Amino acid sequence: MIDFTFRSGLTPRFPSPSPGLPEKDEVITEEAGLRASAGRAPRVSLDVEEGALVPQGAPVARLRKSPDVCFVAPMPVRVARIGLMQGHRLSEIVLFREAGGDVIRHDTSQADTAPALRHLMQVAGVWSWLGRRPFGGMPRPDEQPGAIFVMATDTTPLAPDPRQAIAGQEEAFGRGLHALTRLTDGPVFVCQQPGPALFDSAPNAGRLRTVSSGPRHPQGATGLRVHALFPATIERPVWDIHAEDVAQLGTLIATGYLPMRRLVSVGGEALREGRLVRTQPGADLRGLTHRFAQPGPRVILSGSPLDGHAARWLAPRHRQVTVLPRQAAGKPPHWLVAALTRSAMPKPVIPNAALDQAFGAALPAMAFVRALGSGDDDAAMKMGLLSLLEEDVALADYVLGGEAQLPEILRAMLDRIRTEFAA
Repeated sequence: MIDFTFRSGLTPRFPSPSPGLPEKDEVITEEAGLRASAGRAPRVSLDVEEGALVPQGAPVARLRKSPDVCFVAPMPVRVARIGLMQGHRLSEIVLFREAGGDVIRHDTSQADTAPALRHLMQVAGVWSWLGRRPFGGMPRPDEQPGAIFVMATDTTPLAPDPRQAIAGQEEAFGRGLHALTRLTDGPVFVCQQPGPALFDSAPNAGRLRTVSSGPRHPQGATGLRVHALFPATIERPVWDIHAEDVAQLGTLIATGYLPMRRLVSVGGEALREGRLVRTQPGADLRGLTHRFAQPGPRVILSGSPLDGHAARWLAPRHRQVTVLPRQAAGKPPHWLVAALTRSAMPKPVIPNAALDQAFGAALPAMAFVRALGSGDDDAAMKMGLLSLLEEDVALADYVLGGEAQLPEILRAMLDRIRTEFAA
């Protein structure tokens, strides 16, 4: 076991009612939205038209250049609206729940080989649950990672406990975990809180490794674990996947049916009570929150209070919904006051201990922030840029008051490097 339970990180507090225990019944919203993960919208080909009836697990769209990679219906649905951007890029596909519809069963007879497992994950819709570093998004269909990180810990404020998400699915989790070892020649790291191992490593001794992380954020941040244990490079990408998705992969391999449910926390200052619910990917955020929100204007975020964004649908890899009061627009300051307090140049970043802790002591915080701010790609890459995504620097941006805009700067730098590499 690799131990990272040192006393680094922070515990930011955000007002929210206690979520209590998970809902016994699934909370399936009447509407859902299919959209791509954060990053460049993929070019897709459609398998359905508006008004079509689609069974759960059946493809709705697929990658234009890699038709095996499918986006599937998270429940039996009727297609309500298809939104494509220029170039057949996926914007969103709105789906209405269709009670009593069918569920697709997949052929898993050949899933014990790496090519067949890869094909199964792509046609069943699991492929879009994978994340990659560098640059983010889902992996290329033929890509082989240097390592895979399974996240069974999440230290983001108000996040649900992944251990709770896979409770009762331990056998399926182990089956899915051992299947992942067929997709890489490198290690598969299972990041978890201190305690007993979540799996039996005997069938793949040396390939499966437990990483113990502490409770403070960002000790459970994927990017910082990747940077510390197996840094991503352009030539050697690294994948990550949530522990609950691994358990569902294990169920798919055993039964041919892919469960389309995930444990999601619903929290935030504008709620009367918090909730832990099992709902479908792409759930309607208004349907999850309207009966529990306080009166008054509010904003609903897909994601955490640190890095969430206002949205209608639960984002593909999110497991949090945050409801906040909508702030009334204040009177704008006098133009002279605005000119004196708002410079065209970014505000200087003052070194402090909180900034070091916001990166979990995993990299030189001040030097890294300066490299981002100055656009020094080479220096940022040497310090671990290629292992990080926006959510990994969200706590640092919060510590700096949100003025540094670190997630936006990091994304612009990653896009620039990807463009230069592609050229």
